Amino acid sequence: MSISEGNLLEVVGLKKYFPIQGGIFSKVVGHVKAVDGISVTMKPGEILGLVGESGCGKTTVGRVVLGLLPPTDGQVRFEGTDIFTIGKEALRRTRQHMQIIFQDPYASLNPRMMVASIIGEPLRIHFGMERVRQRDRVAELLVTVGLSPDHMNRYPHEFSGGQRQRIGIARALSLNPKLIICDEAVSALDVSIQAQVINLLEDLQAQFGFAYLFVAHDLSVIKHISSRVAVMYLGKIVETADTESLYNRPLHPYTEALLSAVPIPDPTLKRKRIILEGDVPSPIDPPSGCHFRTRCRFAQTACAEQEPRLINIHPGHAAACHFVQPVSHPAPAGLPNPAGGLDLAIQAEQGWSKR
Repeated sequence: MSISEGNLLEVVGLKKYFPIQGGIFSKVVGHVKAVDGISVTMKPGEILGLVGESGCGKTTVGRVVLGLLPPTDGQVRFEGTDIFTIGKEALRRTRQHMQIIFQDPYASLNPRMMVASIIGEPLRIHFGMERVRQRDRVAELLVTVGLSPDHMNRYPHEFSGGQRQRIGIARALSLNPKLIICDEAVSALDVSIQAQVINLLEDLQAQFGFAYLFVAHDLSVIKHISSRVAVMYLGKIVETADTESLYNRPLHPYTEALLSAVPIPDPTLKRKRIILEGDVPSPIDPPSGCHFRTRCRFAQTACAEQEPRLINIHPGHAAACHFVQPVSHPAPAGLPNPAGGLDLAIQAEQGWSKR
């Protein structure tokens, strides 16, 4: 994937392997390939949804992007600067513009600190703000996220789950960030509270203009809030597109299977359910070639021999699959190619339906 100018975030060939130790001397006997060479970009003010099954590496991507975990290989550039090659002081200044909202709104808040200290601590560390100014700023932030200034004198256990997440959002807003990573930010909340928090996040993004990397496994939430979507499977990105294109015409078989599981809020309509057979392979020893081939109903010999590249099938719509190739690069003989318009009889034989 080529990197263009004007991007807020550029992730290039990112890998994150966790070592597995065993034996008497605790030698490294293998690696968990949580993130296995992904590249993605984000524009200022963009909302990018990152979706996939549990364990595919979504959260690890977010933590490496923030510098909370060191990468095994690759680069993370924020406003053109590789955050892993700059000094500690420069990294501290850069982190001011990169914040995160965690999945668990209770575990992410110190139970021994009042809200005033939880939200005010970043102001003191990064800006050296005095206590009086801190309290004024905390009160302003609490109002911004729909809470009362009086809440600053309470502890986290005195709030509901939705209120705690609003406190976490206020803390993320305190340093006027340019990028906020939402790590399953609404998955631990009740459905009604989810809607309130999502609407709040949308309103804040429209008001302040920062970008979201929205990590989630709920495709309905991603569709509602994201302008562009990247689909991950076993440490790799298998498809990227703007939200409308991906939901209306998915190109990768894995994306198609995920979308077939999304409920339709109309009892008179039915969707053909695509059931993925087998379990997700281990990231310790992923399959050769295409990682998805062991569960793909279209898998053939070529899928095991060569790893598909993530290439543009249509403008702004990329997929990593041997079956979907642009017209200028036809698929190998005998393989279906719904995007490029190969022989429709072959497509029908392999189970593809023209959209």
